[in-house]
Amino acid sequence: MNAVAVRDLDLDLDAFEGPFDLLLTLVLKDEVELADVEVAGVVLAFVERLAERASPDLEACGEFLVLMAALLELKARGLFPDEELAFDDLDPEEAVGELAERLALYRRFKAAAGWLEERLAGESDRYFRLGPAPLAPEPERRLAPQDPAGLASALRLLAAEPPAPSLNHLELRFPPVSLFLDRFRAVLSRHRQFVFDREVDSLSRVEQAVAFLALLELRKTGEIKLGQPASFEPITVWSAA
Repeated sequence: MNAVAVRDLDLDLDAFEGPFDLLLTLVLKDEVELADVEVAGVVLAFVERLAERASPDLEACGEFLVLMAALLELKARGLFPDEELAFDDLDPEEAVGELAERLALYRRFKAAAGWLEERLAGESDRYFRLGPAPLAPEPERRLAPQDPAGLASALRLLAAEPPAPSLNHLELRFPPVSLFLDRFRAVLSRHRQFVFDREVDSLSRVEQAVAFLALLELRKTGEIKLGQPASFEPITVWSAA
């Protein structure tokens, strides 16, 4: 009996009828929707063809597995339409070679995973823990030698009444109004007029307030005259003498 030729395997599916090699070519060229190809039907057709032989053809079975891997990978890639297919420009021979390399790489990783699994099973009786053992005794904290007199002195300081807090920084000290009366009179003795804002510009806000009270006092006694071109404009002071 002739050997099983996978590429010449005749298929009779709902979406395709003809040799398997032609089906793979049409799928790679997007002329047949892979979603419509029944992979189970392809497998059954090959098994029926293989059952006709007295002994299994291992070479044909290997070739069939590679070609079926090509179909399954393309079918899986169809689930992710955003990814670019790697077989668009490949003919059936190149596609088979590409998938054969990927299957070989898969076997390497599978062998490595098996080795790791055997290694883990062989050392399953070993347990590793990071940090101290849970039943390890806690280290005793030792204190440095202390001087009894020093401890007594520290306790006495803790028992002493704290000093009363000082509120001096909260007190407002106002300079006397007479100080600014004399100052403004001295300025007017030298000049016929002056601008109030310039005269008190270097003073604090409290001193400026007291200086303004002195200005009103001089206006009340008739010693000065005040002038202001507009609201919020600088105040000009003239001597009334």
